[in-house]
Amino acid sequence: MSEMEDKGIIGPVSRRGLLKGALVGGATLVGGGLLSACGSTTSVAASGGGLDYPAHPKWHFVFVNHVTTNPFFVPTQYGIQDACKLVGCTYSWTGSETSQVSEMVNAIETAIASHADGIATSIIAPEAFNGPIQQAIAAGIPVVAYNATVSPNPAMSYIGQDLYVAGQQMGQKILSLVPPGSHIGLFIATPGSANIQPRIDGAIAAIKAAGNPITYDVVATGALVSQELSAVQSWYLGHKSAKGMFAVDAGSTQSVGQVMQQFNLPAQGWHAGGFDLLPLTLKLINTGYLDFTIDQQPYEQGFYPVMQLYLYKLSGGLMSPDDTETGLKFITKKNVGLYLKTESRFEGSTAKELDLANI
Repeated sequence: MSEMEDKGIIGPVSRRGLLKGALVGGATLVGGGLLSACGSTTSVAASGGGLDYPAHPKWHFVFVNHVTTNPFFVPTQYGIQDACKLVGCTYSWTGSETSQVSEMVNAIETAIASHADGIATSIIAPEAFNGPIQQAIAAGIPVVAYNATVSPNPAMSYIGQDLYVAGQQMGQKILSLVPPGSHIGLFIATPGSANIQPRIDGAIAAIKAAGNPITYDVVATGALVSQELSAVQSWYLGHKSAKGMFAVDAGSTQSVGQVMQQFNLPAQGWHAGGFDLLPLTLKLINTGYLDFTIDQQPYEQGFYPVMQLYLYKLSGGLMSPDDTETGLKFITKKNVGLYLKTESRFEGSTAKELDLANI
């Protein structure tokens, strides 16, 4: 028994309690003992200092994604890796490179056939995912949604941003930057996809709610970053009298910033912004070519699904997954410095694990 326990200051603490706290108030624990555990070796029995969980099978969780090679999901995969290391589980990363729903559905069905212990999937289309998710749950496989969802669906929880509200916030930000009477471009990688369409819907709703003081074009850019840059360049060359470009996905946001830099558009009174924290996007904010980007904590969108699936399995179904909002934060030139000077798995800027001893 520790001195603090002997004095009655604290009682024995279980890792179950720590991790439950991480799910309820994750940010608090991220700064403390939870992350220090990420740097240690975790056995299936999760041994260590009186914080042990019972020994358990090395459960395998399947993550189904709509753009498996997109750089936005690098920190998501780091979050998955760190959570799996913490609790002694494994994972696989599968789905589609280009938001093909049929490929994602096939991946879920394959996970069911291979008897996965849990499934986390982005849900980017209405109805198409319902049958496979119901099939998985009927087979005793818990399923959670992350990053994108369409309601209603049978997934047990959703871990991600409120996409429509985020779009509304972006729309209001646009109106604060662009003069009335201006024309802008709104860029979206894959129109109709549930991970980004609600954002552009929210932005348009905010513009309409303000009385339509500006006009806009909605421009599809494509699922691959190379396609997105070409699409943004083409739109600009045909709309040189416009005053802004704004995007609702990571690749399009980076591309908007690149075009703003290529043609030095801030000097011509243009404004631009979008979503997510690709390293180049952050640099373009710092140099003044982008006004803002919106963070949605992609690391959490990998970490928390693992923890929810794990606790569900460990408790025999007593601890049900819960919806988890991963937030909305504007990154501007005023606060981008922290992101640029700190290389972190949390933002995907390094693969190196956090060493708390040297902070």
